[in-house]
Amino acid sequence: MLPIVLLLLAVGSLPGKGTAGKKLEYVTVLFRHGDRSPVKAYPTDPHQESAWPQGFGQLSQEGMRQHLELGQFLRKRYDGFLNESYVRHEISVRSTDYDRTLMSAEANLAGLYPPNGEQVFSPNIKWQPIPVHTVPQSEERLLAFPQRDCPRFEELMKETEQTEEFINITAANKDIMELVRNKTGLKTTTVDSVWSVYDTLFCESHHNKSAPDWVTPSVWAKLRFLKDFGFRVLFGVYNQQEKSRLQGGILLGEIVKNLSRAAVSEETQRLKMMMLSAHDTTVAALQVSLNVFNGRQPPYASCHMIELYSDDGGSMSVSMFYRNDSTVEPYALQLPGCSIDCPLEEFVKITKLSLSDDRERECQVASSGNNKEVIITLAVSGCLLLVLIVILFLSIIRHKEPLGNQGYRRITNHGVAEES
Repeated sequence: MLPIVLLLLAVGSLPGKGTAGKKLEYVTVLFRHGDRSPVKAYPTDPHQESAWPQGFGQLSQEGMRQHLELGQFLRKRYDGFLNESYVRHEISVRSTDYDRTLMSAEANLAGLYPPNGEQVFSPNIKWQPIPVHTVPQSEERLLAFPQRDCPRFEELMKETEQTEEFINITAANKDIMELVRNKTGLKTTTVDSVWSVYDTLFCESHHNKSAPDWVTPSVWAKLRFLKDFGFRVLFGVYNQQEKSRLQGGILLGEIVKNLSRAAVSEETQRLKMMMLSAHDTTVAALQVSLNVFNGRQPPYASCHMIELYSDDGGSMSVSMFYRNDSTVEPYALQLPGCSIDCPLEEFVKITKLSLSDDRERECQVASSGNNKEVIITLAVSGCLLLVLIVILFLSIIRHKEPLGNQGYRRITNHGVAEES
């Protein structure tokens, strides 16, 4: 019986094949880049940037293979939905402006669209160039999180550090944080810096570089726990929904807008897939805003798929799947408050709570101190304006001729003034 159930679950995860009468209309896929070198090394790390073939933060050959495989998976999953050959109207690809995310997108597309027929431009290479769009890192507002341009979010982070959960966890891990500070040469250690050290050690161990003696299995487990806790601190733990409105809700809002647009589009050459190449924090931020985050760092080449379906009656529904293990089928994600196949109107209604109508306004910090400064500024400006008006009035009076019984002086043709 169990194998039959597993088979049904696997078939149910295939787009358009789980329920009779359903038709796939549009897909958004968001994935993390593949395996990479560390972003940086800690001061006492024996493996500095020169130890890595392309330097820090670069996609490795394993990372390239991971995304080639993911692209091949997407080809099988969406075969019959996406044209076998690349058609520019069907897919749009967006990446953050990092080498590792740009290269991951390119490797992924090599697996998704191996050239055939007229698209083979050289018999010696099974590849074709496909455009990947990006914006400069300083202008990225869609795929890079957390965004540090929001005073209210920074205030929320400070408030998060005052919560009972944060205080208890940091207190319980005070010894490991002190150990990290002593062994790495860092001046201070926080949840963020411990997360960074874990990432460096993880990359090194994954690439067969020896770990320091102080990294015992017990230490390793605690570092991994603090790393995952760091993700929850960024996007949850305290006022999760407000954080989402200021962070992952930005991307969620764009996805919802695209789903709604695709639901009413009647164009014959309309977009079928939006592919987004980004980071672990991007995937986590989106999943937290959807309230489906499992609390663990999204692994390399993990992929979140959001699929829009129509049925025979014209109704639209949204299904979500998460692939964080290439050895098993993606598992379905259920939006809280809705079914696995969530009606589009319900999906839009539920997710609206995580979207900001005016992020710029919501990012501002309204405090009594700021209000006092505004009042003082207005008062000073009012006083200065009043002084200027008085000065102008006196100046006008000073330049007028005196009036009264003195009469006026008439100038004769001879230039002699006569009294009149």
